[in-house]
Amino acid sequence: MNTLSLLPGPPALMVPLLLVLLVVLLYVGRRQAHNAVRAASRAIADALRLASRSILQAEERVQQRNREVLLASGAEAAEQELEREFQRVEAAVQRDLQNYPALHRNMADMVLKLDEDYQKSADAPPTPPEWIQAVTAISELPKVDDSLKASILQEIKRAVETQHTQAMDEYRKQSQERHSLLQKMMPHWRKLRRNLTSVDKQITNLTTRAQAIDKQITEYEAMRSAPEQAVARLTSSSLTQFVIAGLVMVIAVGGAMINFNLIALPMSEMVGGGSYIGSFKTSDVAALVIILVEIAMGLFLMEALRITRLFPLIAGLDDRQRIRLAWVAFSILFLLAGVESALAFMRDQIAADLAALRQTLAGAEAVTDGGASLIPMVGQMVLGFILPFALTFIAIPLESFVQSGRTLLGLLLTSVLRAVAVIFRISGYVALQLGKFINGVYDLLIFPLLWVEEKVHNRPVTVPAAEEVKPEEVVPKGKGAKA
Repeated sequence: MNTLSLLPGPPALMVPLLLVLLVVLLYVGRRQAHNAVRAASRAIADALRLASRSILQAEERVQQRNREVLLASGAEAAEQELEREFQRVEAAVQRDLQNYPALHRNMADMVLKLDEDYQKSADAPPTPPEWIQAVTAISELPKVDDSLKASILQEIKRAVETQHTQAMDEYRKQSQERHSLLQKMMPHWRKLRRNLTSVDKQITNLTTRAQAIDKQITEYEAMRSAPEQAVARLTSSSLTQFVIAGLVMVIAVGGAMINFNLIALPMSEMVGGGSYIGSFKTSDVAALVIILVEIAMGLFLMEALRITRLFPLIAGLDDRQRIRLAWVAFSILFLLAGVESALAFMRDQIAADLAALRQTLAGAEAVTDGGASLIPMVGQMVLGFILPFALTFIAIPLESFVQSGRTLLGLLLTSVLRAVAVIFRISGYVALQLGKFINGVYDLLIFPLLWVEEKVHNRPVTVPAAEEVKPEEVVPKGKGAKA
């Protein structure tokens, strides 16, 4: 308004004049303004599109990296399983089949002994008695006096009966010896049968191990030949392991909290209940440090036993150093468990003393009952000794949680990058449409002049009629005029 007051003429007329002047200026610079808006929107859209393409390329690299990590972890797990199976086969061979030569020699000796006893126990038919020949000879003699023949036959009968009795006694004696030999063979048969059953069981065990190894090798080859299916299966398995390991970790955290509450109060008697480290009590910090040291010793023990593989350096030690490390970790863990058990014993007494002190300060008579606190005290001591060893096994779900968490983190990063790329691409499209919208608003401000321009351009053009040419003015052919 101050500017309008400086212009000549009344201000009420200057405002429309300035608006008309502004519209004319906008109309004159319409092409340049459109080009500027179009160039700016195109530049923003291209920048966003390039950023989206770069993010998609990064997402592809992360996805490829996740794929390689999954395949590597799956191959490593399969190789570890194969290694364990081969170790079991080696242990079974050393345990069961290292004595096979001695067992084979023993079985051969028993078979030879059984064969000899069997040959001795063969039922040989008795030899034919000699009286048969005598009877045959007497029957062929010519006829003599009947009394003489009767006496001879009587003598023969008596001799035959005597010989028959002796033959039967001898046969019974031989049969008894054969039965005795057969009875002595029974323990050898039973022992041979036990040996054969043991060998069959050992061979069956080795066959089962071999089938397990074949299955692992088949899965390993399938993983190498069909990586996409293996990646999908390993991804699903990793997510399942992440959930299960997370639940077990929550349970372990609950056990650690119970362990912390068991030893936090007694630690105040050791380090002082009135000292602080920052805003935390020194007794609470000391109890937390003890629990963390127990967890660390448990991790080292599991690593030394090669149950987990979180620290490749420990797994790479030779067997002697690894066993020493395992014994050191177990000794420290055992000592800390004993300390916690003693602290749990002190906790019950300290809690009783504090309760008596509160009753005394309140003006009531302190009541102590030692027999009622015996069972809780024993339970606290047992918990204080068992919980450190229970926390040792947190290394197993921790390893699974870390490995599966890496896969899950890669999947989340891939999803985030893809979402950002889509947002950038949509933003580029919006930038293009916004440039068109700004140009449309610009044209809307100067639409009167654009309307006039359109009417001018669309005006019909009148073509003048051709003038008539007189016959005498026509130049005959052949007599050209000057150009």
